[in-house]
Amino acid sequence: MIRAYKFLLRPTAPQTVALGEMLRDHCSLYNGALQERRDAYRHTSKATVRYGDQSAQLKEIRAFDPERQGRWSFSSQQATLRRLDKAFAAFFRRVKAGQTPGYPRFKGVGHFDTVTFPKDGDGCRWDSTPHDPQTRVRLQGVGHIRVHRHRPVQGRVKTISVKREGNRWYVVLACGEVPAEELPPTGAIVGIDMGVTHFLTTSGGEHIANPRFLQAAAGDLAEAQRHLETFPKRTKRRTKAHRAAARKVAKLHARIRRQRADFHHKSARALITDHDVIAHERLNTAGMTKSPALKAGPEQPGGFLPNGAAAKAGLNRSILDAGWAQFLGILANKAESAGRLVVPVDARNTSRTCPECGHVAKENRATQAKFQCVRCGFAANADHVGAVNVLNRAGLALCDVA
Repeated sequence: MIRAYKFLLRPTAPQTVALGEMLRDHCSLYNGALQERRDAYRHTSKATVRYGDQSAQLKEIRAFDPERQGRWSFSSQQATLRRLDKAFAAFFRRVKAGQTPGYPRFKGVGHFDTVTFPKDGDGCRWDSTPHDPQTRVRLQGVGHIRVHRHRPVQGRVKTISVKREGNRWYVVLACGEVPAEELPPTGAIVGIDMGVTHFLTTSGGEHIANPRFLQAAAGDLAEAQRHLETFPKRTKRRTKAHRAAARKVAKLHARIRRQRADFHHKSARALITDHDVIAHERLNTAGMTKSPALKAGPEQPGGFLPNGAAAKAGLNRSILDAGWAQFLGILANKAESAGRLVVPVDARNTSRTCPECGHVAKENRATQAKFQCVRCGFAANADHVGAVNVLNRAGLALCDVA
């Protein structure tokens, strides 16, 4: 199986400068390749420039600018060009599917945060032994950087990525041939219902509280953002004080992101440890958090009717703060590694179906927290009912497969 490991880098001051220059020069290469594609399409009879054409020019580019482009790994520059090629492939795929195209855009230096090395040993090398605390990664043009390796790396290192998050630097290792670490069977099966009042509720009636990390930090984040907005617009913004204010906002967001990921990992591990099969709703969080469409007012030219956007925005914020999609992805990955089974089921009417008589009605959901069947009178917590129905649907799906 394939697994990714993310470790904190501890570069020296000169290495930090070199890492920033590496991102800057790869960003310049990305933007130059994008400009070439735009110009070829607009001014040369809509000609298409592909990855192979641009990769063939790298040797000349490196010879022309040895101080900025020639000092970095050739393969990492090819990976940057492949990144642009994937962006265009996704753009054309969305055009054909009738979706919002989203034409590839130029990257600002502050928004180009990752450089990938496609092969260990080609412009980079992961120097590590199982019990050596002095782990380092060698990057061409930067040197040997100390790594805070908090857990052992298994399998064979295939690709290495260097990533900047705020003022921190990380190395991400994509490893193949990682052995599975199967847990002993428990004979237990559980269904879970995701929510915002409770992060999740199990079919056994256990509620996992929603920590609401974004809401908890909302005061500090709002104050930092207000301070950032006090600086003049555009050209006068890039002062030392403005950069410090921007770093503070980024630091708060990074802390929220780390807290949420830590909570997701621990919650997923607890479920995996105690159950052989975990069933959950198949959720489309992108569609659930979509803003409501505008409603034109027939009696007011250019006016719009109320569409509940303000109330929907609060719900969207709560769903995104809970991070359902990230949690379910982590759960699936941990289950694969531990030899467990994760079963996604249809989410429709899970909280409106009576688990006793099977009656489905909107009126069964009396309130956000209370379920009471209008046919048989069965009453219970609505989230618990949803988890039980998820478990029942998973049992039917497993029977069909068997």
